[in-house]
Amino acid sequence: MNSLSPHEHLKPDAAAWFAALRDRICAAFEAIESKTGSQARFARTAWDRPGGGGGEMSVLRGQIFEKAGVNISVVEGEFTAEFASRIPGTESGAKFWAAGISLVAHPRSPKLPAVHMNTRMIVTAKGWFGGGGDLTPLQPGTEAAKEDAEFFHAAYKAACDRHDPAYYEKFKAWCDEYFYLPHRGEPRGAGGIFYDYLDSGSAEADFAFTRDVGEAFLAAYPPIALRRMNESYTPEERKAQLIRRGRYVEFNLLYDRGTTFGLKTGGNTEAILMSMPPEVKWP
Repeated sequence: MNSLSPHEHLKPDAAAWFAALRDRICAAFEAIESKTGSQARFARTAWDRPGGGGGEMSVLRGQIFEKAGVNISVVEGEFTAEFASRIPGTESGAKFWAAGISLVAHPRSPKLPAVHMNTRMIVTAKGWFGGGGDLTPLQPGTEAAKEDAEFFHAAYKAACDRHDPAYYEKFKAWCDEYFYLPHRGEPRGAGGIFYDYLDSGSAEADFAFTRDVGEAFLAAYPPIALRRMNESYTPEERKAQLIRRGRYVEFNLLYDRGTTFGLKTGGNTEAILMSMPPEVKWP
């Protein structure tokens, strides 16, 4: 049996899991919206990738979430020389298969933090998992932002600890390093966890961990949204929120690997740029 077989056999289960997680997250966000009387629902748009596979983009525009997007995709094809050089052990023309889920939520209120989460499985000459979740308080430095960050991190630490006691500190540090804006000399937000190229030797164990990362998001973020959604805010706080959103745009366009992967492998441009906030300012 070759080394790819564990990940090959997981392809259907992984794709099904990402789709099921998408459905649960969309339902959770719509339930939060409904508490305001909003009837906002996710609008879903399917897309096909010319080189193989495709995905579905789901976007919500509501009272609580000015814009929230949850994308899933299952794509396959061949790496270009430019992109293959970025992945250890991968050659130009190597075939790949990738499935995943990616979420970004930009709340209307500056009292409610923005959030990002993604998990994925990729198979090339070998297979691996990656993903994570991170929180971006739009009023950094406040007691509320600290409280929300601690709650968010606790959920991810619990998920990590169920699998390996070393995971949380390792993946937290990786997140802090990854979601950093060198040109600003500052982190994008309050962090979370980030991992990539996870291949522990047990594809099943890595998939189980990746599922728990998705579960951790559901345990972490909806309670924060419910706690903050009715807090009042001033026009000045809204302006500061829009400026903070600029950091999100800068990171995603300059440094984000997921954005690069999608654009370099023929992904759907609108789905890739779904993470952009609906309104933003620069000072």
